[in-house]
Amino acid sequence: MRIPGVMGDEGSTEPRPPGSRRLPTMDATQGIDRRAAPPPDVPGVGEVTARIKDCVEGRFTDVWVAGEVTNLTRAASGHVYLAIKDDTALLRGVVWRGALPLLAIEPEDGLEVVCHGRVEVYPPRGTYQLTIDRMHAVGTGALEAKLRRLHAALEAEGLFAPERKRPLPPFPRRIAVVTSPAGAALHDFLQTIRGRWPAAEVIIVPTRVQGAGAAVEVAKALTLAARLVPAVDVIAVVRGGGSLEDLWAFNEEPLVRAVAASPIPVVAGVGHEIDVTLADLAADVRALTPTDAAVRISPDRRQVLATVDTLEQRLQAGLLRRTATAREWLERLAGSRMLVDPSWILRDRQTIVDTHDARLKRLIAGGIERARERLAAAAGRLDAVSPLAILARGYSVTWIEADGVRAARPLVAAQGLSAGARLVTQLATGRIRSRVEEIDLAEGEPGVTVPGNVRGDRKQGGRDDGT
Repeated sequence: MRIPGVMGDEGSTEPRPPGSRRLPTMDATQGIDRRAAPPPDVPGVGEVTARIKDCVEGRFTDVWVAGEVTNLTRAASGHVYLAIKDDTALLRGVVWRGALPLLAIEPEDGLEVVCHGRVEVYPPRGTYQLTIDRMHAVGTGALEAKLRRLHAALEAEGLFAPERKRPLPPFPRRIAVVTSPAGAALHDFLQTIRGRWPAAEVIIVPTRVQGAGAAVEVAKALTLAARLVPAVDVIAVVRGGGSLEDLWAFNEEPLVRAVAASPIPVVAGVGHEIDVTLADLAADVRALTPTDAAVRISPDRRQVLATVDTLEQRLQAGLLRRTATAREWLERLAGSRMLVDPSWILRDRQTIVDTHDARLKRLIAGGIERARERLAAAAGRLDAVSPLAILARGYSVTWIEADGVRAARPLVAAQGLSAGARLVTQLATGRIRSRVEEIDLAEGEPGVTVPGNVRGDRKQGGRDDGT
């Protein structure tokens, strides 16, 4: 390309900008005179750069370029700076923040793309760049490879695990739908809800569903839907069909994580039956289409009414059965002996009381008789070993008595006695008090009485008279 008014443009027919000066040229075939003085009207850098800027920007206003995205940087201002390269060259580019929603895909390093824009020169740095307003992926190979990598990473985290799925409410009262307000998907969704379950309130949360930055916007809309007051029962994220590039926002990580983190059950109906996005896999329920999403969310009012009719019939039949059973019971009760002759109950209970009373008396009498027998047996055993029984056979017990006080132990031998000692003898009936006159330590035959050994008064039960 030749730039007018810069180098060798003598034969150029391209017009120069108004007021511009022709720059001196040099014939490369001629020898260079290094001692020659420069021309008097040499332009400055700014003027040359301005000429280049006018020339380039005037010609490259509708440029398509294909290559690989590299050196991508996202500025805090929201602008995206990148470069497009091939095997031979590199072209710097920029996507201004306002143009990002117009891109078909989110630019990322390594993507093969086709870009459209215009070439602009930046004089302060002496550089040029492509100001991009459209971008498309070249084929689907790079996108599919990226999709596989992200799918494997999120699956390893458990975002698609079946145990994370939550059931949908059977009769939702408030439904939030996150989608584009201008798309056919919303029309299909609303029409299906109104036909199946018109009692539900549908809240539309508008958002872009395609293009660069759409994933972040849908994620924000999903978060907003989950925070609605009063709370919704279920959230639907729907979008019509399209290519992999068109549906790419629903494969981006921010949106997939927002779907998985939603505190409200999410139904994803993105694309057609053959389209499966990562957002579908992260949702609690994956619907084949936006219409199918509405079907899965809403019960069919006709089926509900039929079920209510069936339950009503069963309830009526149950009430009739219970009423008939109660009537039969009352009829039996009305003819019962208890109501015909209430005193029969008292007589019946009196008979029971009398029976128990007689039994109790028999038990008490028997217990007393057995106790009396046990007492008599014990008395017999006691009499057998009683000292009184021994005395009744002719034996006696003698104690020494001093000053009217009987010794603690009975007398068993004559040793230790002295003449004049006072004695008390216990017989089977009565007592004898006596005084010792004579002591004979000789052992006599049992039953032999030695007369004159002991003299005293035999006074039964009385005291000694002192003789």
